[in-house]
Amino acid sequence: MIRWRKGEVVRIRREWPGAVELDVAVPEGECRALAYPPLVGRPEPGDEVLLNTTALAMGLGTGGYAMVVAVPNRLPQDPVGPGHLVKARYTPLQATVLGADEQDSPFHDVLSEADDLAGMPVIVADLHSALAPILSGLYDGAPGPRVAYVMQDGGALPAWFSMSAARLRETGWLAGVVTTGQAFGGDVETVTVHTGLLAARHVLRADVAIVTQGPGNLGTGTRWGFSGVAAGEAVNAAGVLGGRPVAALRVSEGDARERHVGVSHHSLTAYGRVALSPADVAVPQLPGAFGERVREQAEPLAARHRLVPVPVDGLHEALRAAPVKLSTMGRGLEEDLPYFLTSAAAGRLAASLLS
Repeated sequence: MIRWRKGEVVRIRREWPGAVELDVAVPEGECRALAYPPLVGRPEPGDEVLLNTTALAMGLGTGGYAMVVAVPNRLPQDPVGPGHLVKARYTPLQATVLGADEQDSPFHDVLSEADDLAGMPVIVADLHSALAPILSGLYDGAPGPRVAYVMQDGGALPAWFSMSAARLRETGWLAGVVTTGQAFGGDVETVTVHTGLLAARHVLRADVAIVTQGPGNLGTGTRWGFSGVAAGEAVNAAGVLGGRPVAALRVSEGDARERHVGVSHHSLTAYGRVALSPADVAVPQLPGAFGERVREQAEPLAARHRLVPVPVDGLHEALRAAPVKLSTMGRGLEEDLPYFLTSAAAGRLAASLLS
């Protein structure tokens, strides 16, 4: 189940908040590795490291790193301070964090009473790659709102893995990251998506929340076997808490897999079968036959939700101005423009709800 290697750090390639990318010498040669200093300490050139090379050996696109499990000869100091939430529970790298909703938190009293999002728009998407384009559409329509990213645990567990989330936080496009469930490493830690949304509203004072899983979703090509099913549950959480769910469709013109061309079966299942609370579904007014296909495929969702046509004029320019590189499944902005326009349309729709 796990491929183990010992290696020696050759050089540091780059780093961003919570993560360091390395070149490490292993018996097979050099490999690219990733370390999370809050978990294992900060490796330096010459350090011996213990690696999990499973994702690297499998050639995973998103997670194709060797992961640093330990720096055996230079262990980090024990953590200090409060924090009793255990995440990645009962794995070798389980970690304790201070949850916003636990008794030792300064926000415990606020969250123990909080039960209402007061109509806050909650934009829900299948893939982490939708985060930046949603923000592009949102800020194009409503400059200045405070936005929180609520990260589900269906993909990467450490929020530190996401370079885009770190950059969006640095540029002020995000007021903060809330990690929920088994995910960790956000500005705010919570136990569930429900308390994550409440923390976005009552701790980070967000005007809008965006909910997606972390990078590296899991799918099997079956109707129910994909981690994005949780998008439907996020709609339910937003609805039961008095939020305004906005569903971002997953749309592609460039995916080689027919089940994801047009409106992905992920969106049709998550929103059409799992989501019981009504949502505003942003249906982009894409041009031509492909746009008509998207509108026809989305039509069955009208049985449960409100389908809202959203113009996409001006969104291409807004996407080009994003402060991070836009990419989904290895495809950039111009390689799968409908995907990014559709995500941005959800942001534009949410912006209209703020006025």
